[in-house]
Formats: sequence, C-alpha cells, structure tokens
Amino acid sequence: MDIIYSSDKISLPPCIATVGFFDGVHAGHRFLINELKERASAEKLKSVVVTFATHPHKVLNDDFTPELLSTLAEKLQLLESTGIDYCIVLNFTKEMAALSAFDFLKLVLSGQYNVRSLLVGHDHRFGHNRQDGFPEYKAYGEKLGMKVTQAKRFSTSEIQHISSSQIRLALHRGEIGAANDILTYNYSFTGKVTNGFKIGRKIGFPTANLVPENSEKLIPPFGVYAVLVYWQNEVYKGMMNIGTRPTLNNGYHTSLEVHIIDFDEDIYNQLIRIEFIQKIRDEKKFNGVDELIEQLGKDKQFVIDTNLNTKNE
Repeated sequence: MDIIYSSDKISLPPCIATVGFFDGVHAGHRFLINELKERASAEKLKSVVVTFATHPHKVLNDDFTPELLSTLAEKLQLLESTGIDYCIVLNFTKEMAALSAFDFLKLVLSGQYNVRSLLVGHDHRFGHNRQDGFPEYKAYGEKLGMKVTQAKRFSTSEIQHISSSQIRLALHRGEIGAANDILTYNYSFTGKVTNGFKIGRKIGFPTANLVPENSEKLIPPFGVYAVLVYWQNEVYKGMMNIGTRPTLNNGYHTSLEVHIIDFDEDIYNQLIRIEFIQKIRDEKKFNGVDELIEQLGKDKQFVIDTNLNTKNE
C-alpha cells in the first residue's frame, strides 16, 4: 500500500475510492474495503481509501476530544493489512469542511486524485453539513463522468449495526470481548513506562505505570483486566489495573499500571503495547493490604489459567 498525504504532488492512475475516517478499521470497514477491492478488479482500477489525519469533529469543534480506537499510525497499519493499493491521508481543514459534496468530488477526488469510480459507504455522508445523500452523489458523479455506487449494508446475526460508536460503547461498558469481535482484533494502546509509587513491588506485584502515547486514545473504564503485553517483539500475559487504587489511598489520580507475569526487566522510559482481552472485575476498596494481596493473587491465577487470544494481525 502506498500512502499519499495532502502535501504530496503525485499523479495517480485511474482509481476507485471510498472515503471515511475509518477509526479502528473494524469489521464493517473491512467489509466495505473488500467490496472496494472486488469492484477495483472488475473495473480494472486501482483501489484507494481516502481518510483524514485528524478527526473532522475536532477541526470543527475546539472543545471536542476524540476517543480514538486507532491512532493515525495504527490506522495506516490496519489499512495496509487489507491489501488496498493506495491510502490518501487528507489534511481535514475548515476550508475543506466548507466544500459542498459536488465540489469535494470535483476538486479533490476527481481533480487531484483521478478518482473515476466512488464507492459510498451504506450510511456515509460527506460535504458541507452532510446535507446531501446518495441520490445527489450519484447525480454529481454523472456530471463529472464518475461512477458512484452505494456499498452493501453489513451486519451479523448478533449485531445489526456495526460502527466505531458501537465499539466505543462496548469498551466503555467493559465489554472487551464484544469490542474485539467487532474490531476483528484485540483492542490495544501503547504507553510509556514511567515511575510510580513502587508500592506494587513491596507487596509482591511489581507494576509498570503507563502514560498513553496518544492522549486521544480511548482507555477502558476503571477495573482489572486480563491483557497481553508486547515488548521488544515478545508477548507476555499481564493483569492491568485502571483506577485510583483506593485501598492504597493514593488520592484521586487515575493510574494505568500493569503487572507483567514472569517478567523482570528494567523497562522505564520504554514503550510497551497493551492488548485488552477481558475485564476481570471492577476496582474496589479492600479492607487492608492483606485482603488486596489475596485478591491480586486470585486475579493473577485467573490470567495464568486463561487462554488469552493473540489474534491481532
């Protein structure tokens, strides 16, 4: 997959494109991209995904804070795994947001990137205020000599509506398995290991305290999780606590800390990736440190005994 940014001055061969933010590159996105590739083969065109470097809502609303399922780097890696020919990463601006759907088709897709055919997501809208729909897009395409078709709707017997919003909702509920099923891979984030209170080491459960590499990445709610930890091309089982550690009276600061099982390396200031597999329990305040240690032992044994699925690509 070749990646093209807004600043790149490049001429593309005739292509078929689909447009969207593609946060998470989940099962619905992959269904759409598979249809894009099939149409590209049938129409003898190159396949192109057009996406954006920044969440459009953030550009239009200064107070909006995205809860990203994937950073730009993660999204590009996921898109590359789909086997498309090109990914165009547009710099979404207020000027671009002001373009009508017709002008976006004419000036950007057709004029800059030689898009001859456009596959529109089943419920996707674009253009100023998203005021047009598929019938208008198709009519605009006819004026421009661009074939515009609408993608098939994707759903499963369990989930009738698949979207990034549904995945965020599942993560906020601690329903990690449901989120991973829709994503088709294990949800993860990358964090830098920093100094903590070092109390975990004193009670037999040393932890790596993490600061997310990207502050806009969604972090699941307070609780204890079974996770996989990736460090230097190795993978380890771990149990992660997200919360305020109420038993230890460390105040109201939210900490993200992971106890890596069978691991004894100095990883301060290094990056590790955490894959969420399952929520074990809610965070709670115990009646003293001894009760906390007993529960941590049970949590650790649960993780050891559980088959943690490494299904990420």
